[in-house]
Parts: sequence; C-alpha cells; structure tokens
Amino acid sequence: MAQVQVEVADIAAGEAIVQSPRPPSLVAMIERIAGRLVEIPAAALVVAEIVILFAGVVARYGLRQPLIWSDELASILFLWLAMLGAAVAFRRTEHMRMTAIVGAAGPALRAYLDVVATCAALAFLAMVVWPSWQYAYEESFITTPALQIPNIWRAAALPVGIGLMMLFALLRLARTADVKILLAAVISVAVLVAVFWLAQPWLKPLGNLNLVIFFVGVAGFCVFAGVPIAFAFGLAIFGYLALTTRTPLMVLVGRMDEGMSHLILLSVPLFVFLGLLIEMTGMARAMVAFLASLLGHVKGGLHYVLVGAMYLVSGISGSKAADMAAVAPVLFPEMKQRGARPGDLVALLSATGAQTETIPPSLVLITIGSVTGVSISALFTGGLLPGVVLAITLSALVWWRYRNEDLSHVRRATAGEVAKTFVIALPALALPFVIRAAVVEGVATATEVSTIGIVYGVLTGLVVYRRFDWRRLLPMLIETAALSGAILLIIGTATGMAWGLTQSGFSRALAAAMTGLPGGGASFIAVSIVAFTVLGSVLEGIPAIVLFGPLLFPIARAVGVHEVHYAMIIILSMGIGLFAPPFGVGYYAACAIGRVDPAQGIRPIWGYLLALLVGLVIVAIFPWISIGFL
Repeated sequence: MAQVQVEVADIAAGEAIVQSPRPPSLVAMIERIAGRLVEIPAAALVVAEIVILFAGVVARYGLRQPLIWSDELASILFLWLAMLGAAVAFRRTEHMRMTAIVGAAGPALRAYLDVVATCAALAFLAMVVWPSWQYAYEESFITTPALQIPNIWRAAALPVGIGLMMLFALLRLARTADVKILLAAVISVAVLVAVFWLAQPWLKPLGNLNLVIFFVGVAGFCVFAGVPIAFAFGLAIFGYLALTTRTPLMVLVGRMDEGMSHLILLSVPLFVFLGLLIEMTGMARAMVAFLASLLGHVKGGLHYVLVGAMYLVSGISGSKAADMAAVAPVLFPEMKQRGARPGDLVALLSATGAQTETIPPSLVLITIGSVTGVSISALFTGGLLPGVVLAITLSALVWWRYRNEDLSHVRRATAGEVAKTFVIALPALALPFVIRAAVVEGVATATEVSTIGIVYGVLTGLVVYRRFDWRRLLPMLIETAALSGAILLIIGTATGMAWGLTQSGFSRALAAAMTGLPGGGASFIAVSIVAFTVLGSVLEGIPAIVLFGPLLFPIARAVGVHEVHYAMIIILSMGIGLFAPPFGVGYYAACAIGRVDPAQGIRPIWGYLLALLVGLVIVAIFPWISIGFL
C-alpha cells in the first residue's frame, strides 16, 4: 500500500516526535527490539488465520468433513492478532488520526500536540489496563465449547495488548528531545484528567447532558487535537462510565471485546493482505495495462482507465489506500506525459476512492454487516451497481473536461495488442468473480472467501506472472497486522461508545425524532446523507458506522427504507466526506500516493465531488439500483 494506511496517509497514531540527532540511544534500541518481538508473532498470526480458515473451507466443501474447532481457534487467535496489531500500529504511528488542525499548526505547537496525543493515549491505556485484567480473569471460569480450554487464553490478549501499547507510549515519550514540551504535555493531560475527576459530584446530576459533554465535547476535542481516534473514543466512554454511572469498568472492556471479536471482521486483515498481494504480484498492473490499451487513444481515455481500474481493483482489495497505491503509480506517469495536470489527477483519484466505497469486499460493507446484522452477501450484491452509477457521472465530467484533448501524438493500440494485454490480464480480471462466486455458491463464507482470494493470488503470482518477491512477504504481513489492529481497536472503542449511547436512552430519543420527520423515508434519507457526509469527513467510515449504524438501521427499517439501500446511501455519503478537503483524510492519502501538493487538487476536486453527489442522489431516488438483484 505504498506505506499508506487504511484510507489514510498522514494519519499517524501518534505523533511525529521531535527526536535528538544523537546516535541511537538505549531507549531507541529497546523500542526496536521490543517492536520486533511483537511484529513477528503478529505476522505469524496473520499466516495462521489464513491457514486455519482455508483448511476449514477445504475440509467442509472438499472433503465433506468440517473442522468443528476451526472457527473457535480462529476467533481466539483473531483477538490476539487485533491487540498485537494495535500495538504494532502504535509503535509505527499508524493509528487513524485527524491531522488537519495539527498539520496547520506551527512547528512548536505541532510538536506539543503530538506529545499530548501520546500522553492522552497513555492515560486511556493506564486507566483501562486493570479492568482488562479483571475481565480476562473472569473469562478464565468459562470453557470454550469446541477446544475445551479456559477462555482466558483468548481474553488475555486484551491486557497484554494494552500493556504493550503502554510500553511503546512510554518509550516514545522517553525519546522526546525537548523536555519542556514533554513536561508541558504531561502536565496538560494530567490536569485535564484531574479536573474531570474532581468534577464528578457535579457531573452525575446532569443526566443525559453528560452525553454531550463526553461524546461530543471530550471525543470531539480529542479528535481535533490530534489524539488517535480509537483513544479519543476510549477516553470519552471511559470518562462517561467512570464519572457519571455506576457501571463496572470491566463492562467497557467486555464491550470492546465484543466489538473486535465478530468472526466476520476476520476478513479485514485477510482482505488487507490480499490487496498488498495483488500489487506485489503484478495483477493490478496487468489489469491497468489492459484497460489502457483499450481506451488509451480516446480523449480523456486514461482518466476513464483510472475510473475503471479503481472499480476492478476495489473488487479485490477492500482497502481504499491499497487500491489507490496499486493504480496511481502505473497510470500517473503516462497521464502527466499527455499533459494532465497533477492536481486534476489527484482530484480524480480521490473521487474514484469515494466512488468505489461500495464495491465488495469493501471493509465498510463488512463492518456494516458485523454491527447491524445485515446480510454480507446482500451487501456485496447491492454494492456493485451504485459504484457503476457514480462511475458514469464521473466519466461524464471527464468527457466534458477533456473533450478537446490533443491526442495526435498517441498511437492507438492494435487489436492484437489489446488481445495480448487481455490474455495477460485475464487471471487478474477473474479474481473478483472468483471471490463473488465463492460467496454466492456457498463454497465459503464472507470471512473465508478472502483466503480463497489469497491462495488464488499466490498461485497466480508464482505460476502465471512469475512475480513473487519473498523478501516483501514479512513486511506485508506486518503491515497487514498493524493496519488491522488500528481498524479493530477503533471498532472496539466505538462499540463501547455505541453501547453507552444505547444504555442512556439516546437511541430511543433519536429513533423518535427521526421517525417523526415530515416526509418520512425521503426526509430520513436526506438527513442521513448530510449527517454521514460530515461524519465521513471527521470520523471516517468505519468509526462512524460502528457508532451510529446500530442506532440508525432500525430507524431506516421503521420508515420503510430497505437496509441494503440505506447502507449504500450512507457509505457513498461517507465516501464523499472522506475524500473532500479540507478535513477528508482520504484526499490527503491520495495526494501522498500521487506525490502531489494537496493545494493543487483543491480546485479541480469540487467538480468531481459534485458529480459524485449527483450519482448519490440518483442512487437514493432509485432503490432498484441497490436492491434490484437481491
């Protein structure tokens, strides 16, 4: 993914720390050794999950002898993968973080806010480590049904992962060169925690006003201050439960465990790895080369290729950053030679990132299925046509902008050349259909199908394209673990927040307000489009879905909106927000991948966003586009 994470490029979990120019210190050496000791097991867990799930598919579908223990073992290892991956992501500063305000600050203020972000994350980890140990101890009295082992073997991942993140946070703080900045950050966070703790007697009588204080005030302040989103959510829900309710804090850890442990989420790391695999084996390059030979001679042709290539690659990877990193380096050099402006290229790349959010196996689709109970197979089917509609509206704008492009110097590919690139690309083009057919035909679940894609990708890379760099395998596995851990920790803390909102009665009040909107389903859809566009810009897709999906999907059903149709609407809305400057972090990811100054793409992207909005309105007005083939 060209070192760009989950629809984010400049989203570090932590914190570009001001470091001393001196030779590596003892602290740096300890951090490097500890990091390696965590990365290797995390990478091994990714391999183990692939092997276990693929063995389950072969045993059940091929040998007709299902492995009754495979899902249970996969679930145990998955929580360990999530927590070790979160620790790896913390060390590598790869947790999702909103950097719009921090990035605009001066060097001194930015350094201070970066250290504050680490201190805030450390504060949450320190407060939750003991409840996590209590939770793991309570789980020791439960025996797993298939393997017949104490469940502490699984639950112990929580305190271990939290402890490792604490260790990396302390090591990072110890490496901070400016002691004044370090002291100022530590004191600032300590004072804020103390103020809230001392205000406890005044907070409890406020009732549901505390929802605004913690879930809007604390969470919003932390997110805009640059605290990684997972820890911002964690601080908000921990403070709400600890200071305003009598709920045992062990319950919060249980809700985090529940959020991260849905077996269907196991497809997240596997599809992330598959995205890296298709780039490494050259499958993505083969698909792009075929489309370029087909349309390269048309005015605006390579722009159409970019739209089509993103659509095809999105059907394999599931991660937008992986998709963009696979397509852009192949197309951008030739497009620039033809006179395309870099700002327009990165604007279209961002727009295609939003356009393809619904293409299966989108990680957001998988998350929606996990937290709302909507059929993953139905979501995968419903997501194909909305992406086509938005591709058409984008292509219409491309035609208008490039209708006068001079292609006198471009040679049209012969039929033989097109046929040759098609034959070369055929194994890669078949992969999305293999994945889709495996789910529809019942060969594998939505979780297991990713392993079929991985095995197919490995064999294709080794046998067909003869391109498989074994030296990149370990970094890819570590990258997968880190990215997955960052995503899953957000899902865990956001699940805790969603549970707190539900217990407070907020969901009932929200349901009453939304169902009472004049205009019924149409008004509900319009409000949802606006709300999720804003949420996509600020929180990104997965946190917003986990937080609000369980609240809003029952309301959609109550006002007569089909849940798959509603899913497509909010995913596309969040995609537009995610890739819309100045806050949309996906836009900055596209700029980083394309190596373009973000300022150059600001002006041209608004036309593409308008085209996306037109497509979204069409999808919203005509439900058949989303549910016609269910």
